[in-house]
Amino acid sequence: MTTSLKSAGRIAGMFLSVVLLCGVCFAQPALTLSAAGGPPTTNLTVSGTGFPASTAVDIYFDTNNLALAVTDGTGSFSGIKIQVPASALPGTNWVTAAVPIVTGEAAQAPFKVRTNWAQFHFAASHTGLNPYENVLSRTTAPDLGLRWSYSTGGNVYSSPVVANGVVYVGSNDNNVYALNASTGAELWQFTTGGTVSSIPAVVNGVVYVGSDDNNVYALNATTGVELWEFITGGLIGSSPAVANGGVYVGSFDHNVYALDAFSGAMLWQFTTGSLVSSSPAVANGVVYVGSLDDNVYALSQSSGAKLWQFTTGGTVGSSPAVANGAVYIGAADNVYALNATTGFELWQFTTGDQVISAPAVANGVVYVGSIDDNIYALNASTGAKRWQFATGAAVGSSPAVANGVVYIGGSDGNVYGLNASTGAELWQFTTGNAVTSPAVANGVVYVGSADYNVYAFSDTTNPAQEPARPDPATLRPSLGLGK
Repeated sequence: MTTSLKSAGRIAGMFLSVVLLCGVCFAQPALTLSAAGGPPTTNLTVSGTGFPASTAVDIYFDTNNLALAVTDGTGSFSGIKIQVPASALPGTNWVTAAVPIVTGEAAQAPFKVRTNWAQFHFAASHTGLNPYENVLSRTTAPDLGLRWSYSTGGNVYSSPVVANGVVYVGSNDNNVYALNASTGAELWQFTTGGTVSSIPAVVNGVVYVGSDDNNVYALNATTGVELWEFITGGLIGSSPAVANGGVYVGSFDHNVYALDAFSGAMLWQFTTGSLVSSSPAVANGVVYVGSLDDNVYALSQSSGAKLWQFTTGGTVGSSPAVANGAVYIGAADNVYALNATTGFELWQFTTGDQVISAPAVANGVVYVGSIDDNIYALNASTGAKRWQFATGAAVGSSPAVANGVVYIGGSDGNVYGLNASTGAELWQFTTGNAVTSPAVANGVVYVGSADYNVYAFSDTTNPAQEPARPDPATLRPSLGLGK
């Protein structure tokens, strides 16, 4: 009996030792990603634990085998860099780490592909180009149909922005609205003391927006709860640009303001000679803005000191776009291209009336609307006209460019989709009144209209489907990867 007990104890001890020494073998494989979401081409770092020691592990994005890792003695790996494919569709995608099919250990982590249009004209530089759009194209744009519409309590003069599955927009019923980007269902609304024609900017979970009650507001993007407000001396139709912890906005009190994004404290102000309805653009440490005093200004982002000013032949209600070392902006007389560093005029182009539309810049072409009822495409280097498209009324809307298509609204009540290369009409939709500047994100076109509505359009004939979660057992590594 004693011998049997000793033998059993020895066996149990040996088993416990094996468990302690090889405990990692019983751990469940797990993955960690450096980011939970982002646009196509996002650079990701992948780390894993709980795999067999000293073993090759293939890394996949959906079914694309992108990298090969080798675990250390504890069954872990880290610092494996992959890039989200440019073709990755909006929605939940999956990163998989799998040991080849001999053993079958695998772990998965979700990655949310989003192509946010989170500020006026896409980003603080105001290029008006969404470079990540991969659902809508010249081929699919003709199939756009109404996805949903939402009625506010007033004319929608603000343009929508889209961030993390939510549409934010202002209305002249004094409210800022947050709507589900997929369904149009209202998530919250926030009431200011005046019309909201300012276009919101959404950065780091905060919505920044101006109002005709003279205030700039910062709101919690999830709940709509006010975080702070800053009062100026005039109406705010300008749309805030948010960059590097600062909020930059113009006011009818003739000033451009820089505010701390966290607290709302004023960092600096710069006084122009007239009303500032132009929305500042920020690029490379410089704030660019127009004023109704006929000037375009370049200001130091850090101090507000004037770097240069350029005098046009009329009021500047347009907002600048900054790309490839140039500033493109409209005025009451012309469209101008200026050297971004010196303010030196590169070229000017004359339309048939004033230009309050903010130019968009994509692939060497400048797109802009005019009060003369036309939309123009100009060579970005020379200003030479490439094409023009006639609408039924003035075009104050600013164009949005995505994947070879220009989207723009008109005072004729239509929103247009045009071939970016030729100007040929691909699609249009008629609302009940003047249309604001479009936003294009995740295969959907969003606009506001003075008919009280916000609209969303998508390809209704062939709706985009997010990828299915892959079965690790079906994944096959690419031969030669990592060699």
